[in-house]
Amino acid sequence: MNVIPCSIKTLKGLYDISGVEVGQHLYWQIGGLQIHAQVLITSWVVIAILLGSVVITVRNPQTIPTDGQNFFEYVLEFIRDLSKTQIGEEYGPWVPFIGTMFLFIFVSNWSGALLPWKIIQLPHGELAAPTNDINTTVALALPTSVAYFYAGLTKKGLGYFGKYIQPTPILLPINILEDFTKPLSLSFRLFGNILADELVVVVLVSLVPSVVPIPVMFLGLFTSGIQALIFATLAAAYIGESMEGHH
Repeated sequence: MNVIPCSIKTLKGLYDISGVEVGQHLYWQIGGLQIHAQVLITSWVVIAILLGSVVITVRNPQTIPTDGQNFFEYVLEFIRDLSKTQIGEEYGPWVPFIGTMFLFIFVSNWSGALLPWKIIQLPHGELAAPTNDINTTVALALPTSVAYFYAGLTKKGLGYFGKYIQPTPILLPINILEDFTKPLSLSFRLFGNILADELVVVVLVSLVPSVVPIPVMFLGLFTSGIQALIFATLAAAYIGESMEGHH
Protein backbone atom coordinates (compact mmCIF):
# COMPACT_ATOMS: atom_id res chain seq x y z
CA MET A 1 0.00 0.00 0.00
CA ASN A 2 1.22 3.46 -0.92
CA VAL A 3 0.02 5.05 2.30
CA ILE A 4 3.21 6.95 3.24
CA PRO A 5 3.84 8.37 -0.28
CA CYS A 6 0.19 9.40 -0.40
CA SER A 7 0.47 11.15 2.96
CA ILE A 8 3.63 12.95 1.84
CA LYS A 9 1.82 14.08 -1.31
CA THR A 10 -1.03 15.39 0.85
CA LEU A 11 1.36 17.53 2.93
CA LYS A 12 3.15 18.71 -0.21
CA GLY A 13 -0.20 19.64 -1.71
CA LEU A 14 -1.02 21.65 1.41
CA TYR A 15 2.30 23.49 1.11
CA ASP A 16 1.71 24.19 -2.58
CA ILE A 17 -1.80 25.45 -1.88
CA SER A 18 -0.36 27.98 0.59
CA GLY A 19 1.32 29.64 -2.38
CA VAL A 20 -1.95 30.27 -4.22
CA GLU A 21 -2.49 33.97 -4.79
CA VAL A 22 -5.61 35.99 -5.56
CA GLY A 23 -4.89 39.52 -6.79
CA GLN A 24 -1.71 41.48 -6.18
CA HIS A 25 0.45 41.26 -3.07
CA LEU A 26 3.28 43.23 -1.52
CA TYR A 27 6.49 41.29 -0.85
CA TRP A 28 9.72 42.14 0.91
CA GLN A 29 12.93 40.53 -0.27
CA ILE A 30 15.14 39.83 2.77
CA GLY A 31 18.28 37.99 1.73
CA GLY A 32 17.16 34.88 -0.09
CA LEU A 33 13.69 34.96 1.48
CA GLN A 34 10.56 36.46 -0.01
CA ILE A 35 8.36 37.77 2.82
CA HIS A 36 4.60 38.27 2.38
CA ALA A 37 4.53 41.84 3.74
CA GLN A 38 0.75 42.23 3.91
CA VAL A 39 0.24 39.24 6.18
CA LEU A 40 3.30 40.11 8.27
CA ILE A 41 2.12 43.69 8.88
CA THR A 42 -1.45 42.80 9.80
CA SER A 43 -0.38 39.84 11.95
CA TRP A 44 1.96 42.02 14.01
CA VAL A 45 -0.79 44.61 14.41
CA VAL A 46 -3.07 41.88 15.83
CA ILE A 47 -0.28 40.64 18.13
CA ALA A 48 0.36 44.21 19.32
CA ILE A 49 -3.36 44.66 20.08
CA LEU A 50 -3.45 41.44 22.11
CA LEU A 51 -0.24 42.12 24.03
CA GLY A 52 -1.08 45.78 24.61
CA SER A 53 -4.56 44.96 25.90
CA VAL A 54 -3.24 42.38 28.34
CA VAL A 55 -0.37 44.57 29.61
CA ILE A 56 -2.58 47.63 30.11
CA THR A 57 -5.43 45.74 31.74
CA VAL A 58 -3.75 43.22 34.04
CA ARG A 59 -0.30 44.66 34.70
CA ASN A 60 -1.44 45.55 38.21
CA PRO A 61 -3.99 42.90 39.33
CA GLN A 62 -6.44 44.07 41.98
CA THR A 63 -8.05 42.07 44.79
CA ILE A 64 -11.32 43.63 43.68
CA PRO A 65 -10.91 43.23 39.90
CA THR A 66 -11.50 46.10 37.53
CA ASP A 67 -13.80 45.76 34.52
CA GLY A 68 -10.86 44.94 32.26
CA GLN A 69 -9.48 42.38 34.67
CA ASN A 70 -12.95 40.82 34.98
CA PHE A 71 -13.17 40.58 31.20
CA PHE A 72 -9.82 38.79 30.82
CA GLU A 73 -10.63 36.46 33.70
CA TYR A 74 -13.87 35.59 31.96
CA VAL A 75 -12.02 34.92 28.70
CA LEU A 76 -9.52 32.69 30.52
CA GLU A 77 -12.33 30.79 32.23
CA PHE A 78 -14.10 30.35 28.90
CA ILE A 79 -10.95 28.94 27.26
CA ARG A 80 -10.32 26.63 30.22
CA ASP A 81 -13.89 25.30 30.05
CA LEU A 82 -13.59 24.78 26.31
CA SER A 83 -10.30 22.91 26.70
CA LYS A 84 -11.61 20.77 29.55
CA THR A 85 -14.76 19.85 27.65
CA GLN A 86 -12.89 18.73 24.54
CA ILE A 87 -9.66 17.30 26.02
CA GLY A 88 -10.70 15.99 29.42
CA GLU A 89 -9.04 16.14 32.82
CA GLU A 90 -5.55 16.53 31.32
CA TYR A 91 -6.49 19.79 29.64
CA GLY A 92 -4.20 22.01 31.76
CA PRO A 93 -1.02 22.04 29.63
CA TRP A 94 -3.05 22.76 26.48
CA VAL A 95 -4.90 25.86 27.70
CA PRO A 96 -2.15 28.29 26.50
CA PHE A 97 -2.09 26.70 23.04
CA ILE A 98 -5.87 26.64 22.59
CA GLY A 99 -6.17 30.14 24.07
CA THR A 100 -3.51 31.56 21.75
CA MET A 101 -5.22 30.07 18.70
CA PHE A 102 -8.64 31.32 19.73
CA LEU A 103 -7.58 34.87 20.64
CA PHE A 104 -5.34 35.38 17.61
CA ILE A 105 -8.00 34.14 15.18
CA PHE A 106 -10.78 36.08 16.94
CA VAL A 107 -8.93 39.41 16.89
CA SER A 108 -7.66 38.76 13.34
CA ASN A 109 -11.18 38.11 12.09
CA TRP A 110 -12.63 41.17 13.78
CA SER A 111 -9.78 43.37 12.57
CA GLY A 112 -10.96 42.82 9.03
CA ALA A 113 -14.29 44.47 9.84
CA LEU A 114 -13.33 47.03 12.49
CA LEU A 115 -9.91 48.36 11.47
CA PRO A 116 -9.71 50.76 8.50
CA TRP A 117 -7.06 48.77 6.65
CA LYS A 118 -8.03 50.37 3.32
CA ILE A 119 -6.77 53.77 4.48
CA ILE A 120 -3.17 52.52 4.27
CA GLN A 121 -2.09 52.52 0.65
CA LEU A 122 0.47 49.95 -0.50
CA PRO A 123 2.50 49.84 -3.74
CA HIS A 124 0.82 46.52 -4.50
CA GLY A 125 -2.29 44.93 -3.04
CA GLU A 126 -4.10 46.08 0.10
CA LEU A 127 -4.19 45.24 3.79
CA ALA A 128 -6.87 42.94 5.19
CA ALA A 129 -7.43 40.55 8.07
CA PRO A 130 -4.51 38.09 8.46
CA THR A 131 -6.95 35.16 8.27
CA ASN A 132 -8.08 36.46 4.89
CA ASP A 133 -4.90 34.88 3.49
CA ILE A 134 -4.41 31.13 3.00
CA ASN A 135 -0.80 31.42 4.22
CA THR A 136 -2.02 32.43 7.68
CA THR A 137 -4.66 29.73 7.99
CA VAL A 138 -2.21 27.04 6.87
CA ALA A 139 0.35 28.37 9.37
CA LEU A 140 -2.29 28.00 12.10
CA ALA A 141 -3.44 24.54 10.98
CA LEU A 142 0.00 22.93 10.78
CA PRO A 143 0.97 23.56 14.46
CA THR A 144 -2.44 22.18 15.41
CA SER A 145 -1.64 19.00 13.51
CA VAL A 146 1.79 18.78 15.18
CA ALA A 147 0.15 19.26 18.59
CA TYR A 148 -2.29 16.49 17.76
CA PHE A 149 0.48 13.97 17.10
CA TYR A 150 2.60 15.23 20.00
CA ALA A 151 -0.27 14.80 22.47
CA GLY A 152 -0.90 11.22 21.36
CA LEU A 153 2.76 10.17 21.36
CA THR A 154 3.38 11.80 24.75
CA LYS A 155 0.41 10.04 26.32
CA LYS A 156 0.72 6.59 24.71
CA GLY A 157 4.19 6.33 23.21
CA LEU A 158 4.47 4.12 20.14
CA GLY A 159 1.21 2.46 21.16
CA TYR A 160 -0.47 5.58 19.79
CA PHE A 161 -0.10 4.21 16.27
CA GLY A 162 -2.31 1.25 17.17
CA LYS A 163 -5.35 3.46 16.56
CA TYR A 164 -4.71 3.31 12.84
CA ILE A 165 -5.71 -0.36 12.68
CA GLN A 166 -8.88 0.06 14.73
CA PRO A 167 -11.52 -1.23 14.46
CA THR A 168 -9.99 -3.25 11.61
CA PRO A 169 -6.61 -3.15 9.80
CA ILE A 170 -8.49 -2.72 6.53
CA LEU A 171 -9.12 0.91 7.50
CA LEU A 172 -5.39 1.68 7.88
CA PRO A 173 -5.11 3.88 4.75
CA ILE A 174 -8.30 5.78 5.59
CA ASN A 175 -7.28 6.37 9.22
CA ILE A 176 -3.88 7.71 8.16
CA LEU A 177 -5.31 9.99 5.49
CA GLU A 178 -7.87 11.27 7.99
CA ASP A 179 -5.09 12.66 10.18
CA PHE A 180 -3.20 14.22 7.30
CA THR A 181 -6.30 15.92 5.86
CA LYS A 182 -7.29 17.61 9.12
CA PRO A 183 -4.95 20.59 8.47
CA LEU A 184 -6.60 20.99 5.06
CA SER A 185 -10.04 21.11 6.63
CA LEU A 186 -9.02 23.58 9.34
CA SER A 187 -7.18 25.96 7.01
CA PHE A 188 -9.75 26.00 4.18
CA ARG A 189 -12.76 26.36 6.51
CA LEU A 190 -11.29 29.44 8.20
CA PHE A 191 -9.86 31.00 5.04
CA GLY A 192 -13.01 30.43 2.98
CA ASN A 193 -15.41 31.87 5.52
CA ILE A 194 -13.38 35.00 6.28
CA LEU A 195 -12.69 35.68 2.61
CA ALA A 196 -16.36 35.21 1.75
CA ASP A 197 -17.49 37.57 4.54
CA GLU A 198 -15.15 40.34 3.41
CA LEU A 199 -16.06 39.90 -0.26
CA VAL A 200 -19.78 40.13 0.53
CA VAL A 201 -19.27 43.37 2.49
CA VAL A 202 -17.11 44.89 -0.27
CA VAL A 203 -19.65 44.03 -2.97
CA LEU A 204 -22.59 45.40 -0.95
CA VAL A 205 -20.74 48.61 -0.09
CA SER A 206 -19.96 49.18 -3.77
CA LEU A 207 -23.59 48.52 -4.80
CA VAL A 208 -25.53 50.02 -1.88
CA PRO A 209 -23.10 52.20 0.09
CA SER A 210 -25.46 53.38 2.84
CA VAL A 211 -27.84 51.22 4.89
CA VAL A 212 -27.72 47.62 3.63
CA PRO A 213 -24.04 46.81 4.40
CA ILE A 214 -24.40 47.69 8.12
CA PRO A 215 -26.39 44.60 9.23
CA VAL A 216 -24.19 42.46 7.00
CA MET A 217 -21.11 43.81 8.79
CA PHE A 218 -22.65 42.93 12.17
CA LEU A 219 -23.43 39.47 10.84
CA GLY A 220 -19.82 39.23 9.67
CA LEU A 221 -18.59 40.06 13.19
CA PHE A 222 -20.79 37.29 14.59
CA THR A 223 -19.68 34.68 12.05
CA SER A 224 -16.04 35.74 12.51
CA GLY A 225 -16.30 35.03 16.22
CA ILE A 226 -17.96 31.69 15.50
CA GLN A 227 -15.13 30.73 13.14
CA ALA A 228 -12.55 31.40 15.87
CA LEU A 229 -14.59 29.26 18.28
CA ILE A 230 -14.92 26.45 15.72
CA PHE A 231 -11.18 26.41 15.03
CA ALA A 232 -10.28 26.33 18.74
CA THR A 233 -12.93 23.70 19.49
CA LEU A 234 -11.75 21.42 16.68
CA ALA A 235 -8.11 21.85 17.68
CA ALA A 236 -8.94 20.87 21.27
CA ALA A 237 -11.13 18.00 20.09
CA TYR A 238 -8.35 16.62 17.88
CA ILE A 239 -5.89 16.78 20.80
CA GLY A 240 -8.39 15.07 23.10
CA GLU A 241 -9.05 12.39 20.50
CA SER A 242 -5.36 11.62 20.07
CA MET A 243 -4.96 11.22 23.83
CA GLU A 244 -8.01 9.05 24.30
CA GLY A 245 -7.82 6.93 21.16
CA HIS A 246 -9.70 6.56 17.90
CA HIS A 247 -13.50 6.65 18.13
